[in-house]
Amino acid sequence: MLLRAPNVPLPSQAALDRSRLELERKLGSSKVLTSEEACASYVSDESDVEGRTPSAVVVATSADDVSVTLAVAEATGVPVTPRAGGTGKVGGAVPVAGGIVLATHALSSILEIDRTNLVAVVEPGVVTGDFHAAVEREGLFYGPDPNSADTCRIGGNLAANAGGPRAFKYGVTRDWVLGADACLMGGQSLRLGRRTIKGVTGYDLTGLLIGSEGTLAVFTKATLRLVPKPPTIATALALFSDVRAAAVAVGAIVGARVVPRCLEMLDAATLRAVRSAGVAIDERAGAMLLIEVDDAAAEATLLRVGEVALSCPGCLDVVVAQDLAQRDRLWAARHSLSRATRRLARHKLSEDIVVPPSKIPELLERVDDIGNETSVRHLCYGHAGDGNLHVNFFWDEDDERPNVDRAISALMHATVGLGGTLSGEHGIGVSKAQYLGLEQSDALIELQRRIKRTLDPKGLLNPGKIFPIEGHGPC
Repeated sequence: MLLRAPNVPLPSQAALDRSRLELERKLGSSKVLTSEEACASYVSDESDVEGRTPSAVVVATSADDVSVTLAVAEATGVPVTPRAGGTGKVGGAVPVAGGIVLATHALSSILEIDRTNLVAVVEPGVVTGDFHAAVEREGLFYGPDPNSADTCRIGGNLAANAGGPRAFKYGVTRDWVLGADACLMGGQSLRLGRRTIKGVTGYDLTGLLIGSEGTLAVFTKATLRLVPKPPTIATALALFSDVRAAAVAVGAIVGARVVPRCLEMLDAATLRAVRSAGVAIDERAGAMLLIEVDDAAAEATLLRVGEVALSCPGCLDVVVAQDLAQRDRLWAARHSLSRATRRLARHKLSEDIVVPPSKIPELLERVDDIGNETSVRHLCYGHAGDGNLHVNFFWDEDDERPNVDRAISALMHATVGLGGTLSGEHGIGVSKAQYLGLEQSDALIELQRRIKRTLDPKGLLNPGKIFPIEGHGPC
């Protein structure tokens, strides 16, 4: 069952017809897809948000194409939905108002890797994993690593301020962006930020656009910070009797002043799914931490982490990878999660929330209570080092969806009640917009709406995202 599209204004047929004619005249028909079959493939992303088939899809191959599209859209009053890889989880790339989809996946060049100044310049359609590989061949490193790195693209990473397992040590996308080229609604092109590591000139407009989910501007280029590639990586699995013991160990590891680059946690239900997918994990384990360090003394650091874990009640064993092949096998459990958990039911929703790491044990208890209260199956895994957990809910029949919605609402309330935030890396999009008022005051939401109106007065750029539809508050 899909989450219904929000009730946003729809363009008239006359406006759609004018926009298609203008786009084809200015860009050429090869860049403007108008057939129903072609447009239908741009209706959805990796969320369950219902979209409306766009009237046209522009496949941009230059920054000028982006500018022209936004100019035509504003002149004709037609909404535009930017789209990079379409891997988002909250409906950010779903055209809820139909109109035009502006696809940037063909803007896919790595324009520069500057080894001397530790800077790269890329287009928004570059696949994140390809960029990782390119810079690492140069002995360099780019920190953000969304789990969809093999398919997601830099433009979408910027729009959602994506994170990943390495965010505990290296931060999220915003921490690695020095500057960007972007186009505003109406077609104005701007060059934001800088190429230098330091710089405090004017307002941080680059930072404002990152995480704005395509509602303020469309990226056409990004200038990214790089660092030298870590010399050594060491990886281990710590197995625990249950997930609460694992959560306590997370606090102990952080308290020991060790900063792993990854500190991932899987609960019992997640481990069962992973085992069913063929990944061998000790049957005694009711939870697991996947720990990775990459400092100059990685092996010694990992030994210290292992000692801390083993000193925690409920720790059953710590297994250290002895070579790259073993490291890959240890990571197989984490990388198989999306595929393994999709097999558990007809429908799955993954909610990405964050609480202070010290509150993880309390959150896990609350999640179990919510599951019992609503009779909704669930499991938890995620980036325990920074408190960013993915709570997954499962169901088979459509008449179960109201209970799932109740569970999600209860999770959002519990998260904010524990001092947490509604999203750590997926964004708000459509699916979490109704809950924004739980975390942010009316005055703060209105300030953001005013920024939106300043940059997009007609409300045509990615409408229906982030903000609750007025008159419809949190459930």
